[in-house]
Amino acid sequence: MIILTIKGSGDSMNKRKRKVADIALKLFIEKGIQQTSIQDIIDHANISKGTFYNYFTSKNDCIAEILEGLRYDASQIRMEMQVGKDEKNRQILIEQISVLINLNEKNKLSALFEAILNSNETELRKLVLHHRIYELEWLSNRFIEVYGDEIRNYAFELSILFFGMIQHMLFALKITNTSYSINQLVEIIITYLEKIKGEMVEKKFTLLDPESLSYIRTKINRKVLSKAELLTMAKDIETKASFTNEQRDLFHAICEELNQKRTRTAVLQSLIKPFQHSFSMTELEQQVRMFCNSVWYFLRMEG
Repeated sequence: MIILTIKGSGDSMNKRKRKVADIALKLFIEKGIQQTSIQDIIDHANISKGTFYNYFTSKNDCIAEILEGLRYDASQIRMEMQVGKDEKNRQILIEQISVLINLNEKNKLSALFEAILNSNETELRKLVLHHRIYELEWLSNRFIEVYGDEIRNYAFELSILFFGMIQHMLFALKITNTSYSINQLVEIIITYLEKIKGEMVEKKFTLLDPESLSYIRTKINRKVLSKAELLTMAKDIETKASFTNEQRDLFHAICEELNQKRTRTAVLQSLIKPFQHSFSMTELEQQVRMFCNSVWYFLRMEG
């Protein structure tokens, strides 16, 4: 088994700490997170308990360092592969994706991530979700670099499609015991996406808009927006929308309530749902949904 070298940001992780993190990662993959104790890590790393706690405050802190290290490694590998190369080179993109999928497959990192997502460890789950968002953002930006700014509004959705396709294709290939090359698989899926990309751009059709990424981040962080932030979101909708009379009445009523010193939850709840539904199947559907969900969450936390 090839184990990634955990590098941590800056100089915060010395060589010994990296070695312990590597050993911990191997144990988590082989035994499972819950089944691996701090004592297991201490025994396999041949260190004292004091040394472990000098490096990490807990097992979860150790896992957090590993996840941050994986992300650091990924960015370093990708940058090294792109140095001095044309950012629009399609083959470089395929190789950047392939090398990391190969590493993930060999290290069974997908199983580790799934174990964390299925655990009750809220902070660790949040770290894995941030890791996935980072991957989606990286691929979105690379798609824009390779295919041009015309796909900016579709790049995030294309990234989601890519990771969904690769995940299920890998599953099917393993189940059917079909031999495959990661590089070839990535190239084929990229070719599929190029066809889809053309349709999306030509028909200006997408299920998600750029606001969806911000909404996902909000959901992951569970960030409660302030009234001022909610009103800023509302102002942005107003600048883009051609309101019907009903939509304008609902919009003004929502803003008036948000401007009140004491927010009347029942009143806002009665306004939000019809306002959101009125934008169904419109260009602003996703942005209005994000705004309404943020208001719902604000009311929930305030109550």
